Parts: sequence; structure tokens; C-alpha cells
Amino acid sequence: MSERGGALRGQLQQLLREVAKFGAVGGAGVIVNLAIFNLVRATTEIPVVRASLIANAVAIITNYLGYRYFTYRDRDKSGRTRELSLFLVFSLIGMVIENGILYVATYGFGWDSSLQSNLFKFLGIGIATLFRFWSYRTWVFRALPDREPEQPEPVSADSAYRVVKPQGEACPGIPIDQALAPSLEEELELEKLGQEARSAEPDAVGPRS
Repeated sequence: MSERGGALRGQLQQLLREVAKFGAVGGAGVIVNLAIFNLVRATTEIPVVRASLIANAVAIITNYLGYRYFTYRDRDKSGRTRELSLFLVFSLIGMVIENGILYVATYGFGWDSSLQSNLFKFLGIGIATLFRFWSYRTWVFRALPDREPEQPEPVSADSAYRVVKPQGEACPGIPIDQALAPSLEEELELEKLGQEARSAEPDAVGPRS
């Protein structure tokens, strides 16, 4: 129970750290989003929802950089094309959620004052952020798989034997000492060579007096 409780506490602490980092990046994205939204509204005649879409596009870029290189910098970095594609897909879904709420408030209920627009845009950001948190951590920035400890190879009974055969061919099941021992033919050949050497000694030395 203590090991399981420790594992659960470790997972909870890791999740809290992830939420804190995600919130830091998301908070910076909210500031960028609202700042550009109000700047576009104050300096142009672009309608409310279109101004919000422009602000969303800029915030998506800054959010990706923050999530990849801060929040999820330890996650899998392979497959950047897939990662960017999924990030854009889920970001667009979040954009629909965020601006859908703003659209309904503006054109459905006529709440289009500066305060009301900012209020409903902020509400839309909050709801979309919950979706983004789930989708980014689950599908976009995937966790690296845990490495399993390498298991030593089992030692079989055949390891006490060497594979030895003339001309490098396999001879399984021959003990080392038996494989190294000379064969019967080799012993006969050695004995024949010894006899020839002994018979040639008198000629090499010369006749005895």
C-alpha cells in the first residue's frame, strides 16, 4: 500500500507541475489574445468575431512555442510534422469553441459592448483551454514510453560446449576438451612422421665406427 500510495502521490505531483506550467503558458497566451483583440478593435473597423480570430491566430503561435519548449519540453520530439498538424487541428477546435461563445453573445443576444465582448471572450478562452489541455497532453505532446530494464540473457547448458569442426563447420554438442583433443587420424599421422624422422637420423649423422 505504501508503494502504491507513493506512486499516486508522484503522479499527482507531476500532474500539478504540468498544470502549473500549462497555466503559465496559457496565461501568457490569454494576455496576448486579449491585447491583440482589443488593439484590433480600437484601431480598425474589423467586426468583433473577426478581430477575435486574428488575436487567436497570434496566440496559437506563441502558445505552441511555450508548450513545446517549456511545458512539454521533456515529451517525445519525434514526428514534428504530426505534432504540428495535431496542434493546429485541436487549436482550431478550441478557436471554434472560444469564438462560438463570443458569436452567440454578440449576434444572438446583442451583447457587443467592449466590456461584454471581453467578458464573453474570456469565458470562451476558459472553456477552450480545458479542451486544449486534455487534447495537447493526450494527442499532441505525447509522453515518452518508460524504458524497461534490460533482462540478462539466460545461460543454457549448451554454453559449456564449443562448436568445433574442421573447416569451420558447426559441430554442436562437443565438449571443449574433447574438441581440442587430436583425432585418431591425426595421431596416426604424427606417429608416422616420427618414425620417418627416426629412420632418417643415421643417414644424416653418417655411419657409426
